[in-house]
Amino acid sequence: MAKRDYYEVLGVAKNASEAELKKAYRRAAQKFHPDRNPDDKEAEVKFKEAKEAYEVLTDARKRAAYDQFGHAGVDPSMGGGPGGGGFGAGAAGASFSDIFGDVFGDIFGGGGGGARGANRVYRGADLRYNLELSLEDAVRGTTVKIRVPTMVKCETCGGSGAKEGSKPVTCTTCGGHGQVRMQQGFFSIQQTCPNCRGAGTIIADPCGTCHGQGRVKESKTLSVKVPPGVDTGDRIRLAGEGEAGENGGPSGDLYVQIRVKEHPIFARQEQDLYCEVPISFTTAALGGELEVPTLDGRVKLKIPEETQTGKLFRLRGKGVSPVRGGPTGDLLCRVLVETPANLNPEQKELLRNFEQTLHEGGSRHRPQESSWLDGVKKFFEGMKF
Repeated sequence: MAKRDYYEVLGVAKNASEAELKKAYRRAAQKFHPDRNPDDKEAEVKFKEAKEAYEVLTDARKRAAYDQFGHAGVDPSMGGGPGGGGFGAGAAGASFSDIFGDVFGDIFGGGGGGARGANRVYRGADLRYNLELSLEDAVRGTTVKIRVPTMVKCETCGGSGAKEGSKPVTCTTCGGHGQVRMQQGFFSIQQTCPNCRGAGTIIADPCGTCHGQGRVKESKTLSVKVPPGVDTGDRIRLAGEGEAGENGGPSGDLYVQIRVKEHPIFARQEQDLYCEVPISFTTAALGGELEVPTLDGRVKLKIPEETQTGKLFRLRGKGVSPVRGGPTGDLLCRVLVETPANLNPEQKELLRNFEQTLHEGGSRHRPQESSWLDGVKKFFEGMKF
């Protein structure tokens, strides 16, 4: 029977981190463990399947081979190399007490079963950097230099953690396995070795620069190319720019999280831009032309006669070109009729005279007000007091 995809078995994405793999494995182990499913052959198969997938995907070398060649890259029976999927004849014949120890060793702090902890490489942690951009830079795209604090490989010892001329020695507590087995009544519990913390080796003469860690803290400057059209919530992945791995493991990734700052004139909604344009009472009544800003410069906006406050004018193609492709958005200008302020006595008298002429002309000069008053009148007539 053909084997299922390891990522599918654990229910994770192909770029899943080690923490995500461990969480998925624990969930599967607790669900399908034989002690919880006695005499259930299907559960036993799924448990072994999950264990096999976990052992391959948490080993950087095996995972790389599996990603490139599939099961053939890790299974010796299919022509794979010696680093095959650690679930061959040996694993298939393992007792349930060994399997049980693996699961609960993980849950209670272990790093995996058997000798997998010995000299195991660990992928570096992913990092996140929050980048604030102006609306103009987000729309047009830009290149930004950022400074990121991270853990990098110690150049003095080459990442080994040992002083020059020395090397790590086998841990005497676990014999180089990285795991110790503890008997608790009926159960045999496997845990991470407390002496070497799962590495399988001890650094007797540590490097003076990194003090045996193999990594040092350092800030590095990176150039981030921001594509046009990004928006708040988008992120840019810089592969291999995260923390350095342990024991020669690959570096993690850096995720640059985008946040666009508020703009004093424009507001953005997906690919469209919005702005409010105040106009005078006279321009609203008689019509006119005014200049409005866009991200590409100024444009003329024609205001027709009798324009009411709140009316939207659409300037096509003056919005944002989406980062993932698609048509460029529009600029929508919402006009606000401004009430005159700080009037002198003469101006106030002119307005009173003007208001009188409007009332003498009937409702045709005030269509919205007249319509609203008619609605209010009908509303009260229909009420029963």
